[in-house]
Amino acid sequence: QRLKAAVHYTVGCLCQEVEEDKDVQFSKQSIAAISEITFRQCEIFARDLEMFARHAKRTTVTTEDVKLLARRSNSLLKYITQKSEELASSNVEQKEKKKKKSSAAKGERTPGEQEAAVTENEDSNMA
Repeated sequence: QRLKAAVHYTVGCLCQEVEEDKDVQFSKQSIAAISEITFRQCEIFARDLEMFARHAKRTTVTTEDVKLLARRSNSLLKYITQKSEELASSNVEQKEKKKKKSSAAKGERTPGEQEAAVTENEDSNMA
């Protein structure tokens, strides 16, 4: 019930924004109808995502499942793909930072530092 109320509130806020931008009015009944449709559609999406994951013999819904769900809307699929790539790249960056911190704390060299040390050794051996 709290989730349904939150959806209703959000739809109400969005309708107010549209009213201000487009100079139109929404009745309370139309806001309630939009809220109900939105809530039901979200339930359908949740079931579909669960089924996609279950079909793949997984217990976790992945971004690939969400992309599959959004496949009929090119603009939504493009947006989800872009955001998923942004998240993936930021996760890689965070993992690299953690590796650098942990190796620095242990006194280990990063791969770049190891390569530089090898090059220095080779240069000193040639001299």
